[in-house]
Amino acid sequence: MSKSLKRVVRALSDAGLSITPLEMPDLTRTAAQAAEAAGCALDQIAKSIIFHGETSGTALLFITAGGNQVDPTKASDVAGEPLGKADAALIRAQTGFAIGGVSPIGHLNPIRAFWDPRLSDFDEVFAAAGTPRHIFPIAPDVLQNLSGAATATFTA
Repeated sequence: MSKSLKRVVRALSDAGLSITPLEMPDLTRTAAQAAEAAGCALDQIAKSIIFHGETSGTALLFITAGGNQVDPTKASDVAGEPLGKADAALIRAQTGFAIGGVSPIGHLNPIRAFWDPRLSDFDEVFAAAGTPRHIFPIAPDVLQNLSGAATATFTA
């Protein structure tokens, strides 16, 4: 088991949850791939989108429904600072995950996070578990609580 996957499993376990990440036979790097592999609706995929806070110099996490796109202007307004593209090095340093497997939980360092209310329309959502081949099912309210994400409107 990779270090990244172990961190997600530990975060779930530390929260008192007995959720086992699912290993998919194919890659789940995109929301569409993850939805197909999980057999769920596209919007049930909780995408972890990372931006670079240009004032703070830190990474910011936007957890959004699979079919939604983050609107950069709305996201900047929500974050209270200009946002730019986060490069792989910043994402790895802040979260400990590689692009394509960024989980909304189990980060190496604390991260400010924001929640797309569309995810709360479902009984269950699926999120990346730290690798491009692993996802985990979870109730949206539990995931939002674990991630510490504030509900906000930031999608196009």
